Amino acid sequence: MSAPLRPLGSQQPLGHRSAMSRALSLPLAVLLIGLISPTSGALAADGAQNGARFDSYTRGKTLFFDWQGQPYGAERYLPGRRVIWSFLDGRCVAGTWYSQPGETGPEICFAYEDQGSVQCWRYGIDEGGLHVTIERDGPPLTLTENTTPGQEMVCLGPEVGV
Repeated sequence: MSAPLRPLGSQQPLGHRSAMSRALSLPLAVLLIGLISPTSGALAADGAQNGARFDSYTRGKTLFFDWQGQPYGAERYLPGRRVIWSFLDGRCVAGTWYSQPGETGPEICFAYEDQGSVQCWRYGIDEGGLHVTIERDGPPLTLTENTTPGQEMVCLGPEVGV
């Protein structure tokens, strides 16, 4: 008959842990899973709080964004977390947004009707307004809110022709 398996450096066979260590293992495991799980209560609450903050700041507004001091685009924020984006060329695309906790800060993710993938941006709101950053191939793209754009967001009708 072979000797029972033992954890390395232990005198007790596996399966023969004390009642105390078994009692401590389960709550500790649950706590650790809760801390690292992306759907844990704290992270889910963070995502909801971040989404509420973003929604409160943007809802009902049309925000204009600059990239390196030059106009980049505009987005109109509608009820129900719906948006309309334009590169200020008259072409507009509809989408929706949702919030999630990101690895380096709160993220707002956008799903537009003309794209197959979701875009997630880290965001911050400060005295200068909203600023967003997306990681991509090459350097990150950071857009800043232009609080005095001096222009309108114009959406032309659908293109028709032969």
